[in-house]
Amino acid sequence: MDLLAHGQVPHRLIHHEPEGRTAEASRIRGHALRQAAKSIVVRIKRAGVPPRHSVVVVPGDRRVDLPAVARLLGGDRAAFADRSTAERLTSCRSGSIVPFSFHQNLELLADPELLEQSEIFFNAGRLDRSLAVPAADWAAIANPLLQPVAERPPAVPVG
Repeated sequence: MDLLAHGQVPHRLIHHEPEGRTAEASRIRGHALRQAAKSIVVRIKRAGVPPRHSVVVVPGDRRVDLPAVARLLGGDRAAFADRSTAERLTSCRSGSIVPFSFHQNLELLADPELLEQSEIFFNAGRLDRSLAVPAADWAAIANPLLQPVAERPPAVPVG
C-alpha cells in the first residue's frame, strides 16, 4: 500500500470475505477472471547451482508455463515453490501473494497479456483485502520482467 501511495498510483482497496482461489476471488470482487493478477512463486533449478525463485504473474484465466520460466531464467526445470518457501520469500500467506517482489532473492516475471487489461485485481497480502490498480501503473512501479510466461491456449484450426 505504501509503494502505491508513494508512487501516486491510483488504486482501490476492496474488503471482502476471505478467499485465496483466483476464480472465487474474482467472482467476489466482480471482475473478469482474466483481469486477476495471479501470482505464484516458482523455483528454478539448474544443475550445479543453488535454485533461484521468482514470483510469476499471469492473467487469472491462465496457468504458468513452467518450461518457459525455466528457459527465461537459465534453468533446466521449474516447479512451484513449496508453501513455506513461498510464504517466507513473499511475507504473504499462500493465496494472497502480491504481484511485487520485496526480497532480494526473488525475481518478478509477468506475462505481457496482463497489460492488455485497463485494470488488474489482486489480493493485497491478505485473503480478505484486494486491490484494483491500472495495469500500466502496476507495471511501471513493480517493474517486472515482461515475458510470455503464461501457457498459450491451443490454436484454433481455421477453415
